[in-house]
Amino acid sequence: MSDKTMQSWMIGTEGDRTVVSLAEAPVPEPGPNQVLVKVHAASLNRGEFIAGHGLTKPGTVKPVGMEVSGEVAKAGSGVPGYKDGDKVMGRCSGAFSGYAVMDGREVIRMPSHLSWEEAAAAPLAFMTAHDMVIGQGKLRKGEWMLVTGISAGVGVAALQLAKAIGANVIGTSGSAEKLMKLKALGLDVGINTRKPDFADAVMKATDGHGADLALNNVGGTVFAECIKALAFEGRMAIVGYVDNTLEAKIDIQALHMKRLQLFGVSNKLRTAEQKATSVTAFVADVLPALTEGRIRPFVDKIFEFGDLPAAKAYMEENRHMGKIVLRGPA
Repeated sequence: MSDKTMQSWMIGTEGDRTVVSLAEAPVPEPGPNQVLVKVHAASLNRGEFIAGHGLTKPGTVKPVGMEVSGEVAKAGSGVPGYKDGDKVMGRCSGAFSGYAVMDGREVIRMPSHLSWEEAAAAPLAFMTAHDMVIGQGKLRKGEWMLVTGISAGVGVAALQLAKAIGANVIGTSGSAEKLMKLKALGLDVGINTRKPDFADAVMKATDGHGADLALNNVGGTVFAECIKALAFEGRMAIVGYVDNTLEAKIDIQALHMKRLQLFGVSNKLRTAEQKATSVTAFVADVLPALTEGRIRPFVDKIFEFGDLPAAKAYMEENRHMGKIVLRGPA
């Protein structure tokens, strides 16, 4: 490879699954209001690797990876305040590459005590968690939050954020071992199940009150059970559907009588301007806790750059807790 080319992982589809392949690509040139970053680490996000989520169109191949940490290699016009070598993190496209271009509004200065891998694990998970827990979820100190599939990256981030607020957290997982590990991060109640059978346990743990906020990180199979577990004036976020179940029955009477609120959490249809507002919120509400060490991104396992297929398989086998990170190319 020359100085003008780089290694870049690509993603495409084969039937009902996604596949990744390594290619040589030109080093991109940042345009106005963009920053070119030399990649040191990038983390995996499950939704990008699920064919049914529609992020990769059938018959197409594109660069893969959605968040990164690295050093500024070149700042385009309209992005003041950054110089070559500055350590940064943030969301972008094509993160599993030697270099990645970031929208200038997405660039976040990296806390100095974080490793490259920890920094790469922070942006998407904590921005999504902020949207669910604070932005739309409006979780308050002393309230109860339920997270289905809590061991996923965004679930662990939501747990950490809720505990920083002073809320109580209940989580479900099919792994008793993972629930035990999450106790160290402040998990108050762990429910060992993958089935929609947890509402009674939630009610028991909350003395009949229910969850003030539920984060549905699983999908349609647990939707009705989350409704059942909600408290009066409870809120529920729909953030994922790893079960690939996109439909569910709604108990309209419960929705009506308990004055419930349902909301979605996704960036798929948001404009760049709308996405930038979540960066501003992250910098205001989450970055201080990361900088001061009150919250630390949870990295489960680190893979070398050439091992993305193995990292993808590790994620798809549900062996991880928190984030899986790929190091940048040497």
